[in-house]
Amino acid sequence: MDSVTIKDIAKKCGVSVSTVSRAINDYPGISQSTKKKIMEAVRENQFIPNNSARNLRQLEGNSIVVLIKGIDNPFFQPMIGILEKIIRERKYAFILQNVNAQEDEIEVALELIREKKPKGIIFLGGYFYHAEKKIRQLSIPCVIGAVGGMDHTNGAVFSSVHVDDIQESYKIVDYLCRMGHKRIAMLAACRGDRSIGALRLEGYRRALADHGLPIVDELIRYARPDEDVYAMERGYQEANRLLAGGTACTAIYGISDTVAIGACRALKEKGKKIPGDYSIVGFDGLEIATFYIPTITTVRQPVEEMAQEVARILFDTIEKDAPVQHRIFDGELLVRESSDCLSAEW
Repeated sequence: MDSVTIKDIAKKCGVSVSTVSRAINDYPGISQSTKKKIMEAVRENQFIPNNSARNLRQLEGNSIVVLIKGIDNPFFQPMIGILEKIIRERKYAFILQNVNAQEDEIEVALELIREKKPKGIIFLGGYFYHAEKKIRQLSIPCVIGAVGGMDHTNGAVFSSVHVDDIQESYKIVDYLCRMGHKRIAMLAACRGDRSIGALRLEGYRRALADHGLPIVDELIRYARPDEDVYAMERGYQEANRLLAGGTACTAIYGISDTVAIGACRALKEKGKKIPGDYSIVGFDGLEIATFYIPTITTVRQPVEEMAQEVARILFDTIEKDAPVQHRIFDGELLVRESSDCLSAEW
C-alpha cells in the first residue's frame, strides 16, 4: 500500500494542504471542528507528519524544506504533491513551510536552517530580489522554482526552474491582438508588484506595443492591497467594477486562471456572452479551467515537469555537488471556448 501523503489527508478532509499543515503544527486560524477532523484523519490513515517534532529529531539533518509564498494558490498544489512524493521516495523528511507575503523568505530559511538543519531548500512563489551578501548566508543547496524577479546575483548563486513569464504573457496577449481585439483589459497584480505579476504585466505591454496599440491606464486593473491577487473572488469583483465603470473593452486577461474564472462568473450574471460579448483568457493551465463552462483559454505551465526538474537539480546538488543550473520551460497556449475573434459589431 502506498504511503499516505499530506495531499491525501487534505483531499479526505476537503481542505487545502496548507490547512492540514497548520493543523498538524498547531498554528492558529483554524476552527476546532476542522482541526479535529484533520487530526482524526491523520490517526485513521496512520499518516506520520514528517515535520512533527518527533520525526524531525529522528531525521534531523536528512530533511528537505519547501518554502512557499502563496500556499493557497491552486497552481502550487500539484507541485507540492509531486515534490513531497519525490522527497519521501528519496528517504528524506518533507518539511512544508508557508511564508507570508510580508515575510522575508531568506530570514525564514535561515531560521529553519538553524532549527532543523535540512539538507536542502526549495523556494516556491513570490519574488527573489536579495543582496548577494544576504543570500550567501544560505550555506546549503537551494533551488528557486516558479519564482518571479530573479536577478543576476541570485542566478549566480542558486539554481532555478521557471517559465519565462514575460514571453508567455506576451504569447496570450499577442493571440488576442491577432483575433482583432484592440481594447484588452488586464486584471493585474498590485501596483508596484515585483513578482510574476510584474513580469506578466510587462508581457502584456510589449504585445500591445508590437501591435501598435496604446497602453490605456484604465484597462490595467491593479489588485487592491486587501485583495488576494489570484483568487476567483478578486476576478469576480474586478469584472463587476469594470462593468459598473463603463470601461469599454472586448477582452479580459486574468493574471491567473482563477481570476479569469471569477471574471467569467461576474459577466454571466450580468447577462454577457462569452466569447460573444467578451473574450476571456487566463494563465497557468489549471485543471479547473478545463472543466469550467466555458473552458478557459490559457497558457499552461508544465507543472509536473517543473516540479520533477526542481527535485532533480536539488538532489544533484546535494548528492553530486552539481553546479548551478537554470531551466526555463516553455508554456503552451491552449485556445478554448472562452475566446474568439472580435465580433463584427465592434
